[in-house]
Amino acid sequence: MGTISLVITVFAAFIFTSIQGIWVIPFLKKLKYGQTILEDGPTWHKAKQGTPTMGGIMFIFGSIIAAAAGYALFAANGGTPNNANTTQLVCGISMAVGFGIIGFLDDYIKVVKKRNLGLRAGQKMLLQLILGVVYIAVLAFTGNISTAVAIPFLGQLELGILYYPFALFIVVGVTNAVNLTDGIDGLCSSVTFVAALGFMIISAMLGNHEMNLMAAALAGATLGFLCWNFHPAKVFMGDTGSMFLGGMVVALSFGTKLQVFLLLIGIIYMMETLSVILQVASFKLTGKRIFKMSPIHHHFEMTGWSEVKIVTVFSLITALGCALAVAAVAVM
Repeated sequence: MGTISLVITVFAAFIFTSIQGIWVIPFLKKLKYGQTILEDGPTWHKAKQGTPTMGGIMFIFGSIIAAAAGYALFAANGGTPNNANTTQLVCGISMAVGFGIIGFLDDYIKVVKKRNLGLRAGQKMLLQLILGVVYIAVLAFTGNISTAVAIPFLGQLELGILYYPFALFIVVGVTNAVNLTDGIDGLCSSVTFVAALGFMIISAMLGNHEMNLMAAALAGATLGFLCWNFHPAKVFMGDTGSMFLGGMVVALSFGTKLQVFLLLIGIIYMMETLSVILQVASFKLTGKRIFKMSPIHHHFEMTGWSEVKIVTVFSLITALGCALAVAAVAVM
Protein backbone atom coordinates (compact mmCIF):
# COMPACT_ATOMS: atom_id res chain seq x y z
CA MET A 1 0.00 0.00 0.00
CA GLY A 2 2.94 2.32 0.61
CA THR A 3 3.97 2.09 -3.03
CA ILE A 4 0.42 2.68 -4.25
CA SER A 5 -0.01 5.78 -2.07
CA LEU A 6 3.34 7.04 -3.33
CA VAL A 7 2.39 6.63 -7.00
CA ILE A 8 -0.98 8.27 -6.42
CA THR A 9 0.72 11.17 -4.63
CA VAL A 10 3.04 11.81 -7.59
CA PHE A 11 0.27 11.68 -10.17
CA ALA A 12 -2.16 13.72 -8.06
CA ALA A 13 0.45 16.44 -7.56
CA PHE A 14 1.29 16.46 -11.28
CA ILE A 15 -2.31 16.53 -12.50
CA PHE A 16 -3.62 19.03 -9.96
CA THR A 17 -0.70 21.40 -10.51
CA SER A 18 -0.64 21.22 -14.29
CA ILE A 19 -4.40 21.54 -14.73
CA GLN A 20 -4.47 24.70 -12.62
CA GLY A 21 -2.55 26.51 -15.34
CA ILE A 22 -5.66 26.48 -17.53
CA TRP A 23 -7.36 29.06 -15.32
CA VAL A 24 -4.63 30.40 -13.00
CA ILE A 25 -2.50 31.87 -15.81
CA PRO A 26 -5.39 33.77 -17.47
CA PHE A 27 -6.46 34.93 -14.00
CA LEU A 28 -2.98 36.32 -13.24
CA LYS A 29 -2.96 38.01 -16.65
CA LYS A 30 -6.33 39.58 -15.92
CA LEU A 31 -5.00 40.93 -12.62
CA LYS A 32 -1.96 42.22 -14.53
CA TYR A 33 0.37 40.33 -12.19
CA GLY A 34 3.17 40.42 -14.74
CA GLN A 35 6.89 40.07 -14.11
CA THR A 36 8.96 43.26 -14.12
CA ILE A 37 12.41 42.61 -15.56
CA LEU A 38 15.34 44.17 -13.70
CA GLU A 39 17.33 46.78 -15.61
CA ASP A 40 20.65 45.07 -14.80
CA GLY A 41 19.53 41.68 -16.09
CA PRO A 42 20.33 40.23 -19.54
CA THR A 43 18.89 42.57 -22.18
CA TRP A 44 17.06 39.74 -23.99
CA HIS A 45 15.02 39.08 -20.85
CA LYS A 46 13.08 42.25 -21.67
CA ALA A 47 10.97 40.11 -24.01
CA LYS A 48 9.64 38.36 -20.89
CA GLN A 49 8.24 41.58 -19.47
CA GLY A 50 4.63 41.08 -18.44
CA THR A 51 4.73 37.28 -18.25
CA PRO A 52 2.44 36.33 -15.33
CA THR A 53 4.25 35.72 -12.06
CA MET A 54 3.19 34.30 -8.66
CA GLY A 55 2.47 31.06 -10.53
CA GLY A 56 4.04 29.18 -7.62
CA ILE A 57 0.59 29.07 -6.04
CA MET A 58 -0.12 26.28 -8.52
CA PHE A 59 2.42 23.84 -7.08
CA ILE A 60 1.87 25.03 -3.52
CA PHE A 61 -1.73 23.86 -3.64
CA GLY A 62 -0.82 20.86 -5.79
CA SER A 63 1.83 19.50 -3.46
CA ILE A 64 -0.16 20.10 -0.26
CA ILE A 65 -3.31 18.42 -1.54
CA ALA A 66 -1.36 15.49 -3.01
CA ALA A 67 0.66 14.93 0.17
CA ALA A 68 -2.51 15.03 2.28
CA ALA A 69 -4.30 12.62 -0.06
CA GLY A 70 -1.35 10.22 -0.15
CA TYR A 71 -1.03 10.24 3.63
CA ALA A 72 -4.78 9.68 4.13
CA LEU A 73 -4.76 6.81 1.64
CA PHE A 74 -1.76 5.21 3.33
CA ALA A 75 -3.34 5.44 6.79
CA ALA A 76 -6.80 4.33 5.62
CA ASN A 77 -5.50 1.18 4.00
CA GLY A 78 -3.56 -0.37 6.81
CA GLY A 79 -0.42 1.73 6.77
CA THR A 80 1.18 2.63 10.10
CA PRO A 81 2.23 6.29 10.12
CA ASN A 82 5.23 7.17 12.26
CA ASN A 83 4.30 9.92 14.72
CA ALA A 84 7.72 11.60 14.65
CA ASN A 85 7.85 11.54 10.86
CA THR A 86 4.27 12.80 10.66
CA THR A 87 5.27 15.75 12.85
CA GLN A 88 8.16 16.44 10.47
CA LEU A 89 5.75 16.27 7.52
CA VAL A 90 3.21 18.69 9.00
CA CYS A 91 5.81 21.09 10.40
CA GLY A 92 7.84 20.98 7.18
CA ILE A 93 4.94 21.77 4.87
CA SER A 94 3.73 24.48 7.26
CA MET A 95 7.18 26.06 7.29
CA ALA A 96 7.36 25.92 3.48
CA VAL A 97 3.96 27.60 3.22
CA GLY A 98 5.22 30.26 5.62
CA PHE A 99 8.15 30.97 3.32
CA GLY A 100 5.72 31.00 0.40
CA ILE A 101 3.71 33.70 2.17
CA ILE A 102 6.86 35.78 2.67
CA GLY A 103 7.56 35.34 -1.04
CA PHE A 104 3.99 36.34 -1.86
CA LEU A 105 4.39 39.57 0.11
CA ASP A 106 7.57 40.26 -1.84
CA ASP A 107 5.86 39.56 -5.18
CA TYR A 108 2.81 41.61 -4.23
CA ILE A 109 4.92 44.67 -3.51
CA LYS A 110 6.77 44.20 -6.80
CA VAL A 111 3.81 43.72 -9.13
CA VAL A 112 1.03 45.62 -7.37
CA LYS A 113 2.87 48.36 -5.55
CA LYS A 114 5.31 48.64 -8.50
CA ARG A 115 8.39 48.62 -6.25
CA ASN A 116 10.75 46.45 -8.27
CA LEU A 117 12.86 45.14 -5.39
CA GLY A 118 9.87 44.07 -3.26
CA LEU A 119 10.39 43.69 0.47
CA ARG A 120 13.45 45.43 1.84
CA ALA A 121 16.33 43.07 2.60
CA GLY A 122 16.07 43.68 6.33
CA GLN A 123 12.33 43.04 6.35
CA LYS A 124 12.66 39.81 4.41
CA MET A 125 15.52 38.53 6.56
CA LEU A 126 13.67 39.30 9.80
CA LEU A 127 10.59 37.41 8.65
CA GLN A 128 12.72 34.47 7.53
CA LEU A 129 14.62 34.34 10.82
CA ILE A 130 11.39 34.42 12.84
CA LEU A 131 9.91 31.61 10.76
CA GLY A 132 13.13 29.59 11.02
CA VAL A 133 13.27 29.98 14.80
CA VAL A 134 9.62 28.93 15.16
CA TYR A 135 10.17 25.87 12.95
CA ILE A 136 13.24 24.71 14.87
CA ALA A 137 11.60 25.45 18.23
CA VAL A 138 8.54 23.35 17.35
CA LEU A 139 10.74 20.45 16.23
CA ALA A 140 12.74 20.70 19.46
CA PHE A 141 9.60 20.93 21.62
CA THR A 142 8.12 17.83 19.98
CA GLY A 143 11.35 15.87 20.35
CA ASN A 144 12.20 15.83 16.66
CA ILE A 145 15.68 17.33 16.88
CA SER A 146 18.95 15.40 16.89
CA THR A 147 22.03 17.51 17.60
CA ALA A 148 24.22 15.03 15.69
CA VAL A 149 24.44 15.66 11.94
CA ALA A 150 25.33 13.15 9.24
CA ILE A 151 28.37 14.00 7.11
CA PRO A 152 28.42 12.23 3.72
CA PHE A 153 30.86 9.27 3.71
CA LEU A 154 32.30 10.31 7.10
CA GLY A 155 29.64 9.52 9.69
CA GLN A 156 27.99 11.49 12.49
CA LEU A 157 29.24 14.74 14.00
CA GLU A 158 27.84 15.81 17.35
CA LEU A 159 27.26 19.58 17.44
CA GLY A 160 25.58 19.93 20.83
CA ILE A 161 24.28 23.44 21.44
CA LEU A 162 25.89 24.59 18.19
CA TYR A 163 23.28 22.57 16.32
CA TYR A 164 20.66 25.29 16.77
CA PRO A 165 22.47 28.16 15.01
CA PHE A 166 23.56 25.61 12.40
CA ALA A 167 19.94 24.58 11.87
CA LEU A 168 18.78 28.18 11.55
CA PHE A 169 21.54 28.85 9.03
CA ILE A 170 20.36 25.85 6.96
CA VAL A 171 16.71 26.94 7.05
CA VAL A 172 17.31 30.53 5.99
CA GLY A 173 20.42 30.00 3.86
CA VAL A 174 19.13 27.12 1.76
CA THR A 175 15.72 28.71 1.23
CA ASN A 176 17.39 31.81 -0.14
CA ALA A 177 19.76 29.68 -2.23
CA VAL A 178 16.78 28.01 -3.92
CA ASN A 179 15.29 31.46 -4.46
CA LEU A 180 18.47 32.58 -6.28
CA THR A 181 18.17 29.62 -8.65
CA ASP A 182 14.91 30.99 -10.05
CA GLY A 183 16.26 33.19 -12.83
CA ILE A 184 15.57 31.56 -16.18
CA ASP A 185 12.70 29.53 -17.62
CA GLY A 186 12.31 26.16 -15.93
CA LEU A 187 15.59 26.21 -13.99
CA CYS A 188 14.44 26.20 -10.37
CA SER A 189 11.54 23.85 -11.04
CA SER A 190 13.73 21.40 -13.01
CA VAL A 191 16.55 21.34 -10.46
CA THR A 192 14.08 20.96 -7.60
CA PHE A 193 12.29 18.15 -9.45
CA VAL A 194 15.56 16.21 -9.64
CA ALA A 195 16.37 17.01 -5.99
CA ALA A 196 12.92 15.73 -4.99
CA LEU A 197 13.58 12.48 -6.85
CA GLY A 198 16.83 12.18 -4.90
CA PHE A 199 14.98 12.61 -1.62
CA MET A 200 12.37 10.06 -2.77
CA ILE A 201 15.07 7.43 -3.20
CA ILE A 202 16.85 8.34 0.04
CA SER A 203 13.70 8.44 2.18
CA ALA A 204 12.69 5.03 0.76
CA MET A 205 16.12 3.67 1.72
CA LEU A 206 15.62 5.03 5.24
CA GLY A 207 12.10 3.60 5.49
CA ASN A 208 10.68 7.07 6.08
CA HIS A 209 7.31 6.91 4.30
CA GLU A 210 6.16 10.36 5.38
CA MET A 211 9.19 12.08 3.84
CA ASN A 212 8.76 9.79 0.85
CA LEU A 213 5.27 11.22 0.40
CA MET A 214 6.52 14.79 0.77
CA ALA A 215 9.25 14.23 -1.81
CA ALA A 216 6.76 12.55 -4.15
CA ALA A 217 4.35 15.46 -3.85
CA LEU A 218 7.17 17.92 -4.54
CA ALA A 219 8.39 15.94 -7.57
CA GLY A 220 4.93 15.64 -9.09
CA ALA A 221 4.05 19.28 -8.46
CA THR A 222 7.27 20.70 -9.93
CA LEU A 223 6.89 18.46 -12.99
CA GLY A 224 3.32 19.69 -13.39
CA PHE A 225 4.49 23.28 -13.16
CA LEU A 226 7.13 22.65 -15.81
CA CYS A 227 4.32 22.08 -18.30
CA TRP A 228 3.84 25.85 -18.13
CA ASN A 229 7.24 27.06 -16.93
CA PHE A 230 9.63 25.36 -19.36
CA HIS A 231 11.13 27.62 -22.03
CA PRO A 232 9.44 29.66 -23.33
CA ALA A 233 7.70 30.12 -19.98
CA LYS A 234 4.03 31.01 -19.94
CA VAL A 235 4.19 31.73 -16.21
CA PHE A 236 6.88 32.37 -13.59
CA MET A 237 6.78 30.98 -10.07
CA GLY A 238 7.84 34.27 -8.46
CA ASP A 239 9.26 34.45 -4.96
CA THR A 240 5.92 32.95 -3.90
CA GLY A 241 6.98 29.70 -5.51
CA SER A 242 10.76 29.71 -5.11
CA MET A 243 10.59 30.44 -1.38
CA PHE A 244 8.07 27.62 -0.94
CA LEU A 245 10.31 25.24 -2.87
CA GLY A 246 13.23 26.28 -0.67
CA GLY A 247 11.17 25.52 2.42
CA MET A 248 10.21 22.09 1.07
CA VAL A 249 13.83 21.17 0.28
CA VAL A 250 14.86 22.27 3.77
CA ALA A 251 12.00 20.30 5.34
CA LEU A 252 13.05 17.13 3.48
CA SER A 253 16.61 17.52 4.74
CA PHE A 254 15.41 17.93 8.33
CA GLY A 255 12.86 15.13 8.02
CA THR A 256 15.55 12.71 6.87
CA LYS A 257 18.14 14.26 9.23
CA LEU A 258 20.49 14.78 6.31
CA GLN A 259 20.94 18.55 6.28
CA VAL A 260 24.62 18.42 5.29
CA PHE A 261 23.69 16.20 2.33
CA LEU A 262 22.25 19.33 0.74
CA LEU A 263 25.83 20.05 -0.33
CA LEU A 264 25.31 17.16 -2.77
CA ILE A 265 21.57 17.13 -3.47
CA GLY A 266 21.45 20.90 -3.64
CA ILE A 267 24.79 21.39 -5.35
CA ILE A 268 23.29 23.81 -7.88
CA TYR A 269 21.69 25.88 -5.13
CA MET A 270 25.09 26.08 -3.46
CA MET A 271 26.82 27.05 -6.72
CA GLU A 272 24.30 29.82 -7.35
CA THR A 273 24.78 31.26 -3.87
CA LEU A 274 28.56 30.94 -3.92
CA SER A 275 28.72 32.72 -7.28
CA VAL A 276 26.86 35.70 -5.83
CA ILE A 277 29.07 35.81 -2.72
CA LEU A 278 32.26 35.61 -4.78
CA GLN A 279 31.04 38.21 -7.25
CA VAL A 280 30.16 40.72 -4.54
CA ALA A 281 33.35 40.07 -2.55
CA SER A 282 35.56 40.37 -5.62
CA PHE A 283 33.98 43.60 -6.77
CA LYS A 284 34.20 45.19 -3.33
CA LEU A 285 37.80 44.12 -2.76
CA THR A 286 39.29 44.55 -6.24
CA GLY A 287 36.70 46.42 -8.30
CA LYS A 288 36.64 43.48 -10.72
CA ARG A 289 33.98 40.86 -11.39
CA ILE A 290 34.72 37.14 -11.55
CA PHE A 291 31.63 36.31 -13.60
CA LYS A 292 29.99 38.16 -16.45
CA MET A 293 26.89 38.24 -14.25
CA SER A 294 25.69 36.45 -11.14
CA PRO A 295 23.99 34.21 -10.12
CA ILE A 296 26.03 31.84 -12.24
CA HIS A 297 23.20 30.82 -14.59
CA HIS A 298 23.30 34.38 -15.96
CA HIS A 299 27.06 34.03 -16.52
CA PHE A 300 26.44 31.06 -18.80
CA GLU A 301 23.67 32.99 -20.55
CA MET A 302 26.10 35.83 -21.23
CA THR A 303 28.61 33.36 -22.71
CA GLY A 304 26.02 32.20 -25.23
CA TRP A 305 24.38 29.17 -23.62
CA SER A 306 20.65 28.84 -24.31
CA GLU A 307 18.24 28.65 -21.39
CA VAL A 308 17.37 25.07 -22.31
CA LYS A 309 21.06 24.07 -22.28
CA ILE A 310 21.60 25.66 -18.87
CA VAL A 311 18.55 23.91 -17.43
CA THR A 312 19.66 20.57 -18.89
CA VAL A 313 23.25 20.80 -17.65
CA PHE A 314 22.29 22.08 -14.20
CA SER A 315 19.69 19.30 -13.85
CA LEU A 316 22.28 16.68 -14.81
CA ILE A 317 24.70 18.11 -12.24
CA THR A 318 21.93 17.86 -9.64
CA ALA A 319 21.31 14.25 -10.67
CA LEU A 320 25.01 13.50 -10.15
CA GLY A 321 24.91 15.14 -6.73
CA CYS A 322 21.83 13.08 -5.82
CA ALA A 323 23.57 9.90 -6.96
CA LEU A 324 26.50 10.68 -4.66
CA ALA A 325 24.08 11.38 -1.79
CA VAL A 326 22.34 8.06 -2.39
CA ALA A 327 25.70 6.30 -2.37
CA ALA A 328 26.62 8.05 0.88
CA VAL A 329 23.35 6.96 2.52
CA ALA A 330 23.93 3.39 1.34
CA VAL A 331 27.21 3.18 3.29
CA MET A 332 25.95 4.92 6.42
